Amino acid sequence: MRIMSKVFRVWMLGLAFLLAAYGSSRALEVGQPAPDFELESTSGGKLKLSSLKGKNVLINFYVLDFSPT
Repeated sequence: MRIMSKVFRVWMLGLAFLLAAYGSSRALEVGQPAPDFELESTSGGKLKLSSLKGKNVLINFYVLDFSPT
């Protein structure tokens, strides 16, 4: 159950990033910083993207789509 909780939180982090980027008034360009957002961390505290400045951050987006194309 704990693994599912972590997977869900990582998924929510990606969703929040997408919503922040989509909700901004201009599109992001390659090389621009990501919009800042805050989510609950896997340990229960708050995690803000700006608090990770200077560190490597990997945000993984994927979709499982089994519909015919």
